[in-house]
Amino acid sequence: MSIDENTLGVARGRRAARGLPIGSTGARSLRQARAAGATLGTGYLGLGAAVIAGLQAVYGLVFFLSHLADYPMVAPALIAWLLYIATFVGTAALVTIRGERLTGSVFAVIGLVLVVVVALDFVAIAPLHDVGAYATASVAVGFGLLPIVTLRPAREIVAALVVLLAAFVVMVAVSTPLTATSVPQQLSVVALAVLPAAVATSIVQRFRRMVQVELDRVLVQSNVTQPRFAVGMLASDELARLDLAAEKLLDGVAGGDVPLPLAPKVASQAASLATELRLHLIEGRRETWLHHAVTESEYLGRSVTLVDPSSLAGLLAPPQRDGLLQAVWLLLGDSKSRTPGTTITLTLGPVTAATRSIASLAGRSVDVPVVVTTTGIRRNRVTPATWNALERVGEYTASTHESSLMVKLHCIVDNPAES
Repeated sequence: MSIDENTLGVARGRRAARGLPIGSTGARSLRQARAAGATLGTGYLGLGAAVIAGLQAVYGLVFFLSHLADYPMVAPALIAWLLYIATFVGTAALVTIRGERLTGSVFAVIGLVLVVVVALDFVAIAPLHDVGAYATASVAVGFGLLPIVTLRPAREIVAALVVLLAAFVVMVAVSTPLTATSVPQQLSVVALAVLPAAVATSIVQRFRRMVQVELDRVLVQSNVTQPRFAVGMLASDELARLDLAAEKLLDGVAGGDVPLPLAPKVASQAASLATELRLHLIEGRRETWLHHAVTESEYLGRSVTLVDPSSLAGLLAPPQRDGLLQAVWLLLGDSKSRTPGTTITLTLGPVTAATRSIASLAGRSVDVPVVVTTTGIRRNRVTPATWNALERVGEYTASTHESSLMVKLHCIVDNPAES
């Protein structure tokens, strides 16, 4: 075992590309969403896209067969349609068999075949000098990319669409006389070939982001009901596995399968287990629910900085925690109220004599000052729901700091000394 790994084989201190623990809940959910294959219900979108592509292919094929007499060379166009149909059916069968997955190498082969389809269709219609009127199989290629939108990364689909757009533009410019009558038809065909897949790519990306944000928010929201000091979801998973490893080791010693004294390798593993368990116990005594909510979230972890040296966030009641977390989500989630590079800094404390005097019930309550400092969020664009969430935390005053919103809250909590 490497000195940079724990007993579970997880590298210590590894961070994801965006500054999150590589094993955090948010990072894991993001990796699953980006993995090859349709996820989060996008398989249903792919099925609908396949139906649309099939209907368009039927229409294009019927149009081609009804205008066979107009083609000086029918063979290239006919071969193009046969290749396209074979590729479409073969891809659908492969995806169905492999469970809505499409590897990069298979997509590359499909792309090469579609390039041949477009080239053959252009060869067949070049003597007609009217791409907009006679392009059929090449237009179907654009629709054929619709189902693949849910199976491959957006950048690959965009690259394929750029190549298809460039091919159409060059073909129209070279072979078709452009007049006031012909230009609208040429533009319509080019848009018909490229825009459906481009719009579908945008929709799928937004859909995946929406679902991931909601999933991340639900997972983070579970921290609201945690004790004052607790381990996070990732740490709980590691503790369970460490406990299992320790039980196996002790059971082996008790059953005689692991002889005493312990071999050097087994003794080293036992020492590593003990060290890991002690580290988790120490972390559980200094990390609050808010710390886990920020660090375990893919989206909060990128934009929120927590300053809570005294672990005062653990004193907040569940309704106050929920209000604070909801306000942060609303501030980050409203695209109209923020600019790129938006950040939020949550500063809790310190509790001073002045703040204690604000608290009521003769010392049975404590006033925890909470300062929400933002960058890139304008006060006049904050939604009413955000102010309602802040009211659940405590009394607040809002001001503008360097053209961004700054909120100071007085959060009255139970005095832990009275518990």
